[in-house]
Amino acid sequence: MTVTDTPAADAGTPPPPPPATITFEGRHGRNPLAEAGFGAMCGRLPAVLAHTARRAWAVDRAAATLLVVCQVLTGAAAAVVLACTARAMTHLLGPGPVSERLHASVPVLLVVAAAAGTGRVCGALSSYADARITPLLTTEADIALVSAVCRVETSAYGEDGFADRQEAAEVGVTRTRMMVQDAQRFMAAVVRMIAATGVITVLHWMMLPLLLLAVLPAGVGAVLIARVDYETHYTNVGDRNVRSMMRWWATYSRYGDEVRANGMTGYLVHWYRALSERIDHRTLTAAPRALRIALAAGATGGVFLLCAWAVLAWLAVTGRVALPVAATAVVAVQTALAALSQFVIHGAAMFHTSLYLADMRAFLDLAAERAPRRGAATVPGRVDEIRLDEVVYRYPGKSEPAVAGVSLTLRRGEIVAVVGENGSGKSTLAKLVTGILLADRGRVLWDGTDLAGADPDSVWKRTALVPQNFACWPLRARENITLGQPRTYDDGPVWEAVDAVGMRDALEKLPQGLDTLLAKELWGGAELSGGQWQRLVCARALYRRTPLLILDEPTSQMDARGEHQIFLEIKRIAPERMTVVVTHQLENTRLADRVLVMSRGRVTEQGTYDELVHAGGLFAELVALAKDR
Repeated sequence: MTVTDTPAADAGTPPPPPPATITFEGRHGRNPLAEAGFGAMCGRLPAVLAHTARRAWAVDRAAATLLVVCQVLTGAAAAVVLACTARAMTHLLGPGPVSERLHASVPVLLVVAAAAGTGRVCGALSSYADARITPLLTTEADIALVSAVCRVETSAYGEDGFADRQEAAEVGVTRTRMMVQDAQRFMAAVVRMIAATGVITVLHWMMLPLLLLAVLPAGVGAVLIARVDYETHYTNVGDRNVRSMMRWWATYSRYGDEVRANGMTGYLVHWYRALSERIDHRTLTAAPRALRIALAAGATGGVFLLCAWAVLAWLAVTGRVALPVAATAVVAVQTALAALSQFVIHGAAMFHTSLYLADMRAFLDLAAERAPRRGAATVPGRVDEIRLDEVVYRYPGKSEPAVAGVSLTLRRGEIVAVVGENGSGKSTLAKLVTGILLADRGRVLWDGTDLAGADPDSVWKRTALVPQNFACWPLRARENITLGQPRTYDDGPVWEAVDAVGMRDALEKLPQGLDTLLAKELWGGAELSGGQWQRLVCARALYRRTPLLILDEPTSQMDARGEHQIFLEIKRIAPERMTVVVTHQLENTRLADRVLVMSRGRVTEQGTYDELVHAGGLFAELVALAKDR
């Protein structure tokens, strides 16, 4: 049996289409380093160090202090080792009997051993401090990103480049765990380098510039390679974003039946492989550029290093430095080279990490810009009237408004049904009423308070929404109803909401009742049917007991019994609130006090069911079509 990833095509049928080419333009579609020079890139390092130090101090002051002390002690120990090595070489290579020279060098060698031991202990303590700081920093960055995305205005999701900047920020979160370690190793290399170059400068001034020249090409090369790698990452942001979304959709068990029964398995694997190969192609194309940079840097550095050793040999042979000094210089040169190499490696790593951290900070700044800043006005606990005055809203990137000049009034105790064809603006109107979206023009007033100047939390505390695309949260059944906002310490109000939607029997049969985790993918979890989930979502809205209740296609997945029970409950509680029902089931609008008919973003008809069904308009046409099925 042969297994293939590509769907089989009959003769004369086209092959499966490749993934779409994804290009992004606009303010967020440009690589921030595309025009940055080498000096500007290197100038990031002090800022990154300062930023890292501030964040480390904020999350764990004791560990940050320990890290700094250990770096200072490590540098001091390195200086002592080199200085004492020079003295030991003077004794060991000086005149006199061997026993006397060894005896004279022993105290100095003991100091060298003690200093080296101190350096190793400080290294271990630095690793301990890093292990304390890094998890806290990573968690803080992760929570900051999640919080920022949750708090932005809903309209931000549709803005140019928002999703791609979010994906780039996610990489920044993963890179955060390397930030402290890179900074710690970089600073350790700086301290050792200063100590070693100080000794070398004392031995002979010519050695220091040659050593710096030997390592400088490696530093330039490492930074340029990091830039190439980041350019590749930036080019692939969009494709990786789409691939991760498709991976979730293709592997999520909830959609497994559709994938299998519709024969999509082969195409999905083909699509995923094609997109992955496109991403890999860009990465592999960048590899030769990185190789050329590395070879050029290595060759240039090798030439200067050879010059450094030649100069040292010339100084020793010509007697310009004594033999003990030359031997000390060999040790110092090796130490300086190791420190300079670590300085370059970890400096480049910090620079590389800083690129992704800059993405994360830029996204957090963008999210802060798009967070609600509407004002401090508070909506009263009891709301008697909501009025819309010539409200207009257009989604980003769309030429036509989704809602175009709608004026209407909702009153307490009234049920208003909103109907219309797909794309007529029904759901958008519901979002405008709740303040999820703010009108581009016009006003939405809750008892005279303009939502554009109201504290959004005070609005949403008085709103209950059953969205068309609801969430099946992987939480316990209880939290799926209360949404983590219990009103009492007992489950009485929860069961009241459950009974109102006819879900008591179903929930009592769950393994742990209200404590059952509603996620069959997790151990001990359970799953509900589509109709049961929809009842549970209605229970969420009823549990909140708010002045405004909005239900967007609340019974589309329910059986007739469940649908009847929901609408009886809506009718029962209607006198206590304003109720808006968005529906395609036109018979359900009989319970409404008023029916609004929308077309192309406008309210074209309104009245009772009986009035509209005999008016000869769009509503009457839709009712006739429904009966003709």
